[in-house]
Amino acid sequence: MSPVAAGRSEKESNLARLLGSGSAGIAELAIFHPVDVVVAVLESSQRMLEEREARASSYATDTETGQWLVEALAVKLWLGLVDTIAKRLMSNETKISNTAELNKVIFKNKADAPFGRKFVSLFPGLGYAAGYKVLQRIYKYGGQPVARDFLGTHYGKDFENAFGKKTGKAIMHSTAGSLIGIGEIVLLPLDVLKIKRQTNPEAFKGRGVFKIIKDEGFGNLYRGWGWTAARNAPGSFALFGGSAFAKEFLFGLNDYNKATWFQNFVASIAGASASLVVSAPLDVIKTRIQNRNFDNPESGFRILTNMAKNEGAGAFFKGLVPKLLMTGPKLVFSFWLAQTLIPAFDIAFRK
Repeated sequence: MSPVAAGRSEKESNLARLLGSGSAGIAELAIFHPVDVVVAVLESSQRMLEEREARASSYATDTETGQWLVEALAVKLWLGLVDTIAKRLMSNETKISNTAELNKVIFKNKADAPFGRKFVSLFPGLGYAAGYKVLQRIYKYGGQPVARDFLGTHYGKDFENAFGKKTGKAIMHSTAGSLIGIGEIVLLPLDVLKIKRQTNPEAFKGRGVFKIIKDEGFGNLYRGWGWTAARNAPGSFALFGGSAFAKEFLFGLNDYNKATWFQNFVASIAGASASLVVSAPLDVIKTRIQNRNFDNPESGFRILTNMAKNEGAGAFFKGLVPKLLMTGPKLVFSFWLAQTLIPAFDIAFRK
């Protein structure tokens, strides 16, 4: 997972990559997507949610497990709330000039509802998010080293000759990440369903996943795949590149797998921050493509043109701050954990 020197003979085993990336994805899910919260938000009424919270709070006064549940609940509620707000801000095509308009953008048809209903309305789609996120982490964190090894074997010298030894090594790992990011569109249907639940729940009309696939066609769940690939390419390039450059030039590491937990953490912050900022404009376009009704699609180029004409350049960075606050910690955590666990598993298997 951690970038390694081009041409290095020792490589992490694929089993270590699978276990390391999978563990990172599962750990992220366990911390940021507790099952109790998913059930409470998606399957329970507001009354049931309040009862579950009350029971959890009561239990927390007696046991450490209950205390953990309350803390996990608070973390998940906060992150889920910010995620939905970010998606709805990115989907908004009008200028917001006052708090009343902001209220309608964020809470949609619940803008005039009581506070409790407003709050609950900000947590749709978490079930799809859970499945998507674990598979995404396994694919991205476990797949990038495979692409990296291929590039190192066949084009390692080319990167070194073109950019120099240190920069060429970092660019090679960035390129491997970019290629894997493009292929990530295979998981797009889960992401599409999650975003629609967050920003356009009317598109579901009470239907389940299989009913939607039957009614709308599987191809509709890949709507916006081109823009998603265009978003993922620079985003993943910056993610793995930011980490590689930090380890190469900030910490002076020759073998990135020798990075300490702290060095991996700093490198993950650099990569995650760069990735979110670089991919922000195309992420807004992708979100607007995916949040529309199945029977009312709109092309990415038309969305881009309308945004530039009606909303200005700032529209391409709508929702960036909430995204940094919500997605940033999750991405840093899972990326840091994967970069640490994959070499650790590899060392354990070699003993």
